[in-house]
Amino acid sequence: MKRLCSKLSLFSLIIVILLVSSGFSSQLTSEKKNQPKGKKPYKVAALFPGKARDGGFMEAGLNGLLKARDQLGVEISYVEQIKPETGAITEALRELAEGKPDLIVSHGGQANAAAQTVAKEFPNIKFVVTQGSVTGKNLSSYQVLQEESAWLAGAAAGMLTKTNIVGHISGVRVTPGLLGRAAFADGLKYTNPTATFLTTFNGNQDDPAVARKAAEAEIAAGADIIFTMLNAGRIGAIEACRENGVFQIGNVRDWYADAPDVFIASAIADSSQTVYSAISDLVGKDWEGGVIKKIGIDNPDAVRLALAPTVPQEVADKIAELSKKLASGEIKINLTYDGPEFEVK
Repeated sequence: MKRLCSKLSLFSLIIVILLVSSGFSSQLTSEKKNQPKGKKPYKVAALFPGKARDGGFMEAGLNGLLKARDQLGVEISYVEQIKPETGAITEALRELAEGKPDLIVSHGGQANAAAQTVAKEFPNIKFVVTQGSVTGKNLSSYQVLQEESAWLAGAAAGMLTKTNIVGHISGVRVTPGLLGRAAFADGLKYTNPTATFLTTFNGNQDDPAVARKAAEAEIAAGADIIFTMLNAGRIGAIEACRENGVFQIGNVRDWYADAPDVFIASAIADSSQTVYSAISDLVGKDWEGGVIKKIGIDNPDAVRLALAPTVPQEVADKIAELSKKLASGEIKINLTYDGPEFEVK
């Protein structure tokens, strides 16, 4: 019996050695590659001024954070549903900084002013604002150039509209939203200079009822295509468009699979790329303060216009041509809009 136990013990030891040297070794190598032996993993905290799982911009940022956790081996934490106001964001950033992470990522240009303030108070922590426009010694901004896909969306709308009236709905008047609106209007004018443009900011990215009301008002005014730059509130605009047989152009990600009867295109600007890129730079020791890093249409995984399969081929061909001209710099986007605002009553 003792001899049998001895043989079983030796057999078990051999099995363990074989397992470690095969399946487990790649995992250990991967962890070792991301975080050198003896070093603690980088700690990254993120702030979302909205619902982290909103099916849009905020969720794209969360996906970038989770991807960094899974692929780069960083420890993550985040807060969500922070009011998109400077005071609330400032307070939340200070609370995150008290945990002494290596990097704090604020997802969205709403955090521009707050990040500038808090970064100065915590000079040993690196700060990033995605879709931001601020810099400092320990502060940088990472932008995915959504204005490029928004311009293409406007160009497509100009070719596809039947009523010659095109709408736009967004929520909070932050810099990225204003740039996207201006770019869309410029693209619309490029392909259809006689089109009427209806544009409104309803003050809330996440309220379906508010979005629905804005969409119904623009539809009543004749719009047959509406470009929506919304988060959780988008469902209200989808319902209004479906009930009235109006097409919608989404943003951030491709919305066609969600509602193929409604979405004729999507101005993709994958903001997960900004979050992941910032954390990747941290881990790779390439992160710099005082810079604005831009990710544009020359990276089609991040920025492009996705068209529904029902879009005529000649329109798809024209969009492909315009994409090349944007990437080469032949087309310059006008990022200011001084036209009329559409009043929702």
